[in-house]
Amino acid sequence: MKELDRRKFLKIGGAGIAGLAVSGLDIPYLKWLSSRTALAMGSEGAWCFGVMADTQWRTGTNAGGEPASCATTIIDALNEQFIQHECKYVIQVGDLVDVESVSGVRTLHTRAAHCQALYDRGIGFFPLRGNHEATGTAANELPTIFPQTKEEGDNVVGATNFSSPMDSLKGLSYSFDYENVRCVLIDQFIRKDGQYYDAPSKTYKISETGKEVNYNVIDQVTWVGERVSSKPEDSHAFVFSHKNLIGQNHKDVLFGGSMTGINDAAMDTFIQSLDSNGVRYCLGGHDHMHHRSVVWNSARTASVDQIICASNSYKFYIPQAGDDGREEPVCQELATIGYYIFTIDGPRVTVDFYSSSHGSDYGDIDLVKPPSSFNFYLRERFGYSLNGKSWIVKQGESYTAIEDSYKGTTAKILSGVNLNAETEYLGEKLCKTVNTGWADASPADNALSSVFTLWGLVDNLSLWEKPNPTNPPLGKDLTGLLPNAAESTQTDTYTLALNYDPTKVRPSQVMGGKFVIAAKNENKDWVNAVNLNFDGTKKFVVGPWKATYGLGSYGVDPKTYTVWAVLNHESNFVLKLV
Repeated sequence: MKELDRRKFLKIGGAGIAGLAVSGLDIPYLKWLSSRTALAMGSEGAWCFGVMADTQWRTGTNAGGEPASCATTIIDALNEQFIQHECKYVIQVGDLVDVESVSGVRTLHTRAAHCQALYDRGIGFFPLRGNHEATGTAANELPTIFPQTKEEGDNVVGATNFSSPMDSLKGLSYSFDYENVRCVLIDQFIRKDGQYYDAPSKTYKISETGKEVNYNVIDQVTWVGERVSSKPEDSHAFVFSHKNLIGQNHKDVLFGGSMTGINDAAMDTFIQSLDSNGVRYCLGGHDHMHHRSVVWNSARTASVDQIICASNSYKFYIPQAGDDGREEPVCQELATIGYYIFTIDGPRVTVDFYSSSHGSDYGDIDLVKPPSSFNFYLRERFGYSLNGKSWIVKQGESYTAIEDSYKGTTAKILSGVNLNAETEYLGEKLCKTVNTGWADASPADNALSSVFTLWGLVDNLSLWEKPNPTNPPLGKDLTGLLPNAAESTQTDTYTLALNYDPTKVRPSQVMGGKFVIAAKNENKDWVNAVNLNFDGTKKFVVGPWKATYGLGSYGVDPKTYTVWAVLNHESNFVLKLV
């Protein structure tokens, strides 16, 4: 497990966008502040949406003032974040309430009432059910309370092309388009007609008991496949469910009641469909923790990145053993309240994960009262591009396989190794998912190449406590209101090279140390990318890169028409005279 002092942290207070107030910071950190920074550094057409998870709350004497078994304080705090980020809409991946009625009063209306702050700003809200609102009564209730799930009412906010797999799931399982994104939401619980699949005969039965449903997604796999395969060619698709492909705490998952093995064929078809149609992220809740991983089909020929979303509830779970070997973990943060901002910039997607302390000493606890205040910190940024590539880089492996080209510009990593040694709670080593992407430089950039983007070289996020036999299930290694800072954006040291067209730059410019790989600083100005390094010594070289060159070295090789730089940050990069 990492110690808190092992990394450099960006110290951020509790005001401004997403709880961020900046003071006394080192310049290299500033380029990674918020999704608004990502929007500003992208094209004028960039936009974003938000994702949140389970918002159930205690009932009875321990309700802590929260009404209708609903975490209204946390919901209201997140609404303010989504407003500040200027989201177009928000998706919640289930468990809107803890119980469907309190003292005979239905509770989903309270959850709906706490969407009004979003609606007043023209921000949409698109919910899924979870296992805490799983009955046929709730199935009929939710599309009435949230008519936008059927493309009805005042809060559709420009979403189009709605689809559901069947009448009994209309407004429960549904997909919609917004700009160049298709969102597909899967409901796996009792349907409007009171029917559900019962294992393993797959025949319909009628129930209002909320019994766990292990087969209720099987007859939706074809519909999901159609929705992701029919999206426009240059668009993104994201898939959402309440339960996950591979659970961390819970072992009742999207395709079965006991992890994998029950419906492997359907799960394999599902993953293959997502993979072959370019779906990069499958998101869920249920486990009340932030966890990212790569999940494979049984033959390990297709995969999808899974995002288990952080808790927005009074509950915080810890992982339990039970993975069958299909999963490769990427990062993990336990016992925090969090949310996600997806920034869409043409073919490029950047995801920002923000989290706050739950207001008590760090650890796996059940809150009696909601936090009295929130300080959300940017804990992780990751992404991909439709016109880029992706690699899984395990600990100790080299980055030198990473090479990509676009419109005459080739980018290649010449050196660097994944030196991270962190694990998730159960001791599994964390891999890195490195992604590349491209955009056309704007005329104002005066760039001599396309814009090249890197994601995934930053050290893995890993915030959890070691097991301690004297104080199970979590020890006392970490204390206080955590997280108390944004996560560092420093990467392993690596060498990036971009090629150039010699007809577009004069030899005198090439040799003068001003023709460089550039990145944008905190003022959104293009500067020499090595200026944004964490430490290192700036040194210009004429000639090819050599392994002896240290961090901060940069140069031009006029024989191979290559510009290179030794870096320890990721960014958008171009070739430019600075």
